[in-house]
Amino acid sequence: MIVSWFSAGVSSAVATKIALQRGDPMRVIYIHIEDQHPDTSRFIQDCQDWFGAKIEILNSRYGSVETACRMASFLNSPHGAACTTRLKKQVRKDWERHHSDERHVYVWGMDASEAGRQRRLIDSNPDQDHIFPLIDEGISKEQAHGLLKAAGIDRPRMYDMGYPNNNCIGCIKGGMGYWNKIRSDFPDIFASRAKLERDIGASINKSIYLDELPPDAGRECKIVVPDCGLFCELPNGSEVAA
Repeated sequence: MIVSWFSAGVSSAVATKIALQRGDPMRVIYIHIEDQHPDTSRFIQDCQDWFGAKIEILNSRYGSVETACRMASFLNSPHGAACTTRLKKQVRKDWERHHSDERHVYVWGMDASEAGRQRRLIDSNPDQDHIFPLIDEGISKEQAHGLLKAAGIDRPRMYDMGYPNNNCIGCIKGGMGYWNKIRSDFPDIFASRAKLERDIGASINKSIYLDELPPDAGRECKIVVPDCGLFCELPNGSEVAA
């Protein structure tokens, strides 16, 4: 079975489209988290229409980032975040246990700059096979955005707000610059995560708590600018129109 673990991000969407156009039977699965921007629901529906394939939606029993972290009494470490483990990885592992009659091939949306991350994912998931359409075709993050734009699909709102990914609002893995932007754009979520840190007794950025974060700390988030150029078709030469 070929499965795309669709993240509702641009790179994941384009990787899924490329894999589907290869013609092999494939399932597309999205794991919903309550902290996603509301526009993500619109993007999922647009992608489902573009794919011509149903997007299956799974949910964790923990629901939200805050619930997952409070249940674990833990935020993050170099080995990962509590929310990622409970809201995404555990859901996938549960799905695998119910579909353990065969070895699966997973489609991932890592772009051409992420070869190191690709290797780590393969090494940490040896029980399945993995394909990386964007890496295989040398497609950058900017080109993936260009392809989606050429297909007439609006990318998730978080990108246009200047975030590099369509992650949960208030991502536990975000740096100081990211959190200063969250403070400006989503002050209620910033305040909630700051309280979460104090309640658990650990900080997201190890050197400082959010309620002590200077407003000018960290690097500014950079908006991803779509790059189409001459690269206006999918790798197999087919049009990208929706």
